[in-house]
Amino acid sequence: MSTVSVKNRMRARRKLRGRKKISGTAERPRMSVFRSARHVFVQVVDDNTGKTLVSFGTFAKGKAERANKEVCTEVGKKLAAACKEKNITKVVFDKNGYTYHGRIKALADGAREAGLEF
Repeated sequence: MSTVSVKNRMRARRKLRGRKKISGTAERPRMSVFRSARHVFVQVVDDNTGKTLVSFGTFAKGKAERANKEVCTEVGKKLAAACKEKNITKVVFDKNGYTYHGRIKALADGAREAGLEF
């Protein structure tokens, strides 16, 4: 068994453990983060209706920036601005099985700086 599959299995277990406790509602939706080797994607989801309210990422049409800490901070700020347009001020942060470190932390800090409450 390869190391990559072991890493993915372990992250999936951590993800499920966290998802048992975290759920998004209409008043306080869930902010879910996905991190790949080059990019970061984030969605604000209402789990009661199963709808994505706001989504953002580093890979956009015609513009694909590599996600480093600075870019992730900007993504967090842009996401918070989009949330404010839809009258979303409070969210539940779902780090999706990743450690709260590096790019994930930078994204969360950027969203907090722009006024989003966790």
